[in-house]
Amino acid sequence: MAATLHHYHLRLASFKSTSSSKTRRGSGRLRARSVSCCVGTGEETRRVTVSSGNDSLEICRVLNGMWQTSGGWGRIDRDDAVDAMLRYADAGLTTFDMADHYGPAEDLYGIFINRVRRERPPEFLDKVKGLTKWVPPPVKMASNYVRENINLSRKRMDVTSLDMLQFHWWDYANRGYLDALKHLTDLKEEGKIKTIALTNFDTERLQIILENDIPVVSNQVQHSVVDMRPQQKMAELCQLTGVKLITYGTVMGGLLSEKFLDTNLAIPFAGPPLNTPSLQKYKRMVDAWGGWSQFQVLLQTLKRIASKHRVSIPTVAVKYILDQPAVAGSMIGVRLGLSEHIQDSNAIFSLALDEEDLNSIQEVSRKGKDLLRVIGDCGDEYRRA
Repeated sequence: MAATLHHYHLRLASFKSTSSSKTRRGSGRLRARSVSCCVGTGEETRRVTVSSGNDSLEICRVLNGMWQTSGGWGRIDRDDAVDAMLRYADAGLTTFDMADHYGPAEDLYGIFINRVRRERPPEFLDKVKGLTKWVPPPVKMASNYVRENINLSRKRMDVTSLDMLQFHWWDYANRGYLDALKHLTDLKEEGKIKTIALTNFDTERLQIILENDIPVVSNQVQHSVVDMRPQQKMAELCQLTGVKLITYGTVMGGLLSEKFLDTNLAIPFAGPPLNTPSLQKYKRMVDAWGGWSQFQVLLQTLKRIASKHRVSIPTVAVKYILDQPAVAGSMIGVRLGLSEHIQDSNAIFSLALDEEDLNSIQEVSRKGKDLLRVIGDCGDEYRRA
């Protein structure tokens, strides 16, 4: 393993990483880490444990993404939203992903987890997990500043310790992200955070973070049948180090669904409206990948596979990504109190794509442009000028 990591380190030198300089917390050389992801068989395939050293967290492999609470998807009624969260949890979809900037997402989780404490048995509470994000401005990362923000999330979510804190940083030129992660590691050691993870970091920066002995268990990245960038540089590093991927955009805001099959968006008002921020964002991704006509070929392929297995297009799309190397879980947006996809989400766990299915999807996917060349590595779409 050490030889393999050394070989990978040499190949990453082409990235012109500054990580070979003397570091604060480590030796400056990437080492194999005891980061693991354990997946069972049968019904147990719905849960996965991500771990780093002594830190571990068991989550559902299909996560409920709560970014819709930020307001761009319609009004969220608090009571309806919490009732919906309970229905998802009761159906076995027990992991919720949110952020301090997702409107009232953390507050909703706090109300929800208190209802779980009151209305469900203790063993049920043990299965429920709340993953949140912290996206600070790239300012000086003093210990008190980091602590205040994490304490705010703990208060809003009404938990003693955050199950997972996923950290994002906008400006790589400002290496304050290493200071922030050091302080987060200190808070983890105090018991205020159970696991530390990343959001939208690229391969080069992930390597630097690992070389600084930050105990990262996962990196949340955009990943779909259209956007296969994580299976290039990122997945290779993850497989060598044990860091796992949690994916979002896996159904492309709803574009990967029957709703958009056999539609022509070039004709005004002929197709479904792109009336959410997610739909608009992922339509731009489709344009970069190969355009709407090529996307229709992909949808038709997914529909044939879905019909064969008596499931939906989104179910096939998510299962395909869950089966990719280094992927621990995939996040699906939930429109709390507005619509539900519990049945489709649970169908993912029993779906088995065969070799014919995989070959058909790969054939169409590869006809699109290489988005690593067009956009850059994971997260680069958020950092381009």
